[in-house]
Amino acid sequence: MTTRYRLHYAPDNASLVIRLALGELGIPYETILVDRRAETQNSAEYRTLNPNGLIPVLETPDGSMFETAAILLWLADRYGALAPPAASDQRGGFLKWLFFASNTLHADMRMLFYPEKYIGADRSQQQQLRQMQRQRLQVHLNNLNEAVADNSSWLGGTDPSILDIYLACQLRWMALYPKESDRSWFNLTNFPHLHSLCARLELRGSVKIARSAEGLGTTPFTNPTPANPPEGSAT
Repeated sequence: MTTRYRLHYAPDNASLVIRLALGELGIPYETILVDRRAETQNSAEYRTLNPNGLIPVLETPDGSMFETAAILLWLADRYGALAPPAASDQRGGFLKWLFFASNTLHADMRMLFYPEKYIGADRSQQQQLRQMQRQRLQVHLNNLNEAVADNSSWLGGTDPSILDIYLACQLRWMALYPKESDRSWFNLTNFPHLHSLCARLELRGSVKIARSAEGLGTTPFTNPTPANPPEGSAT
């Protein structure tokens, strides 16, 4: 490895969150495309890096890391940026929402996007599960919108953090996926504080670089369009 970090990614997957964090930190890194159409993530080679076969993986001097929130928190603590310090009075609020984004919000999104992984092939049951998840996500979005309002600008504190990056990507995916499903249930403008957070992030240099690398369009969070990446596929 010629740099200290190597990101195994697929366009517009959870690896996008890590790409943005690395960009914010100004850390050099290499990228390795994980070809989802060829199911490279299920190969024996990839599973030596992540036995769960999920994206992303970040190879580091301390070994390979997986799980998006774990990688984010490790990077933030390693470099002392993009998160309130451990002794900060903002740390508790930051951590509770980071784990909510990872353990609750992302998990509920996966059930909306991939119901067959949870309840099998019955289409009627899949539709019921999707409807339930849409309702759950609406509650989550209202709570997050209020939390950003309470913090004035950012969810994780007074400065943009890994939490805000993670959340913006999740909002993007809610607007776009699953492709074959009705997405009229989600409109970011109904959550003005979340919309404002996303608009501010779109002005940052890390987002502009990621837009080019993964073909995300000019407004990847506030008015997203399907990725048109120079290589690979989002699905």
